[in-house]
Amino acid sequence: MISVQNHPLQLSGNKYWLIICIAFLFSACSPKIRKSANKKPDGQGKDKEIEKPTERFTQANISLLIPFRLNEINLKSATKAGVDKAAMAIDFYQGFKLGIDSAASLGLNFKLSVFDTRDNNTQIDALIDRGTLTYSNLVVGPVFPQGVKHITPYSIARNMPVLSPLAATHPSEFNNPNLISVVNNIDLHAAKIVNYVAKTFQPENTIVVLINPKSSSDEVLAKPLREAFAAHKKAFTLQEYPSVYSLETKMQKGKKYVIIVTTSDRKFVVPTLDRLVKIKNKGFDIDLFGHPDWIKQNYNVDRLQALNTSITASYHVNYRSPATIQFIKKYRSAFRFEPSEYSFKGFDIGFYFGKLFAEHGADYLKYLTKEKYEGLHNSFDFYHDEKLGYINTSLMLLRYKNFAINIVE
Repeated sequence: MISVQNHPLQLSGNKYWLIICIAFLFSACSPKIRKSANKKPDGQGKDKEIEKPTERFTQANISLLIPFRLNEINLKSATKAGVDKAAMAIDFYQGFKLGIDSAASLGLNFKLSVFDTRDNNTQIDALIDRGTLTYSNLVVGPVFPQGVKHITPYSIARNMPVLSPLAATHPSEFNNPNLISVVNNIDLHAAKIVNYVAKTFQPENTIVVLINPKSSSDEVLAKPLREAFAAHKKAFTLQEYPSVYSLETKMQKGKKYVIIVTTSDRKFVVPTLDRLVKIKNKGFDIDLFGHPDWIKQNYNVDRLQALNTSITASYHVNYRSPATIQFIKKYRSAFRFEPSEYSFKGFDIGFYFGKLFAEHGADYLKYLTKEKYEGLHNSFDFYHDEKLGYINTSLMLLRYKNFAINIVE
């Protein structure tokens, strides 16, 4: 059973959006959650009088708080940013619902209640005040950090698990022991780079260089990198420059240079890549590590390959895998659209947590740190911090090779 609360939609002008809204309403009103079949064991004759214990877990109640905001969109004047936000919410919801549907085949009933938060904290307050979330076994969302922060006092007071599905914000921003953080924070990206460097290169002939323009956004990655290298038992020579041009005059032949660019500013990155390729062509041995945001910025692949570029990522889909192909077919059949990044994320989260409910019932949190999951877009491997909650540590290192980006580890 699925209960969905919809707000009035204003449909006019744009055929694409009309189709999307109809698809959303149709999917919301056509439940695919399967009820478990109660079968008698083979060979059992007379029915035994079985007491139905009230404590037995028979249904998982999941509340999905997501900002559809469809009621705010004027289709004649909608901006691309506004359209993209609504599409993100729809895609995540549809993927999540397919994940729950798949988990329901294991024999548990699910009640999925979907609420449009409109990216407005007053909507969250209204749900809390009406007691709508009281009997939820899991609250998925809000999506954006300000909403996650807003619901934190309620989560702590009610000991209510809240899953942050898309925000990469560090859990220390929330200090909620009941928070489940799926997307890797920047400290985990830094640790992944440092651990790989330490495992792959030798300190005696390797110089690690941070190219850091030192804006506040660049420091977000640079700071944990410095700290992780300083704390590692392998002592690498660590240098830092505001640009590759400052580095060039100080480079030594015969040394391995591991260069980490801490910015995603495209105007800075493009000339940096051009210059690094010229430096490498002069005989310098360079391996490059890029900012995690590069994965979505479409830089010149020839240059990235020439520099043996690696990027940490919490999202990567292998479109050749049988599981991915099967999911895409199901998604197309159900919704008549191609799945997006958020569809894949929604499915993995829905299926993993639905499976935990189906196998462990109300005690699912006890198994969150024990059961790993290899998903379509990333894996889940949680650890528990008493102050910060449950944090997914699974992170991929991707590398450009043969005009494709592949998982290194």
